[in-house]
Amino acid sequence: MVDKIIKVNLILFGPPGAGKGTQAKYLVDKFNGFQISTGEILRNEIKKNSEIGKMIIEDMNDGKFVKDEIVNKLIKDVIFDPKNKNRLIFDGYPRSLTQAKNLDSLLQNSDQKLDYIFFLNVNKDIIIKRIQKRKTLEKRTDDDTETILKRYDTYMETTKPVLNFYNKNPNFYEIDGTLEIDEITAKIEAFLNV
Repeated sequence: MVDKIIKVNLILFGPPGAGKGTQAKYLVDKFNGFQISTGEILRNEIKKNSEIGKMIIEDMNDGKFVKDEIVNKLIKDVIFDPKNKNRLIFDGYPRSLTQAKNLDSLLQNSDQKLDYIFFLNVNKDIIIKRIQKRKTLEKRTDDDTETILKRYDTYMETTKPVLNFYNKNPNFYEIDGTLEIDEITAKIEAFLNV
């Protein structure tokens, strides 16, 4: 149920299993936001069994991130859709400096900006525990421990420049991702002044 509509665009950063998706879904429900989950977009493309879907599977199975040009192409239409304007909640995007610069350009060209950037910082041990729990509950096929560790290391390595790119912004906030879900939500809401 939508509590109140706030016009903001924000990014949720964090390694796989940090809880970005959970927080994004909450913000979508509470403020009538529009979630851009690259994971969800990519999984949908895989389900369609398209050529792009096959390329995505190949990258994911190798523990790599999906190529920037594929991801950028898939999210461009969402950003330019007028009904999503100033209510974008990015979950897992951008993941590279190229994607971050692309996002800046897309937002600028659609007369929008980033209002908040949140980094849910979680260490590897906590991630492994969460992923094992999620695998049991959600039966996600991309959740085997070895793949997750590869994805975690890749995430931390490729996202560091992105975090450095954004952390100079006055609207960049690092949150302890080991906190309970509702504690993280409360911190995000405090920054959003709601």
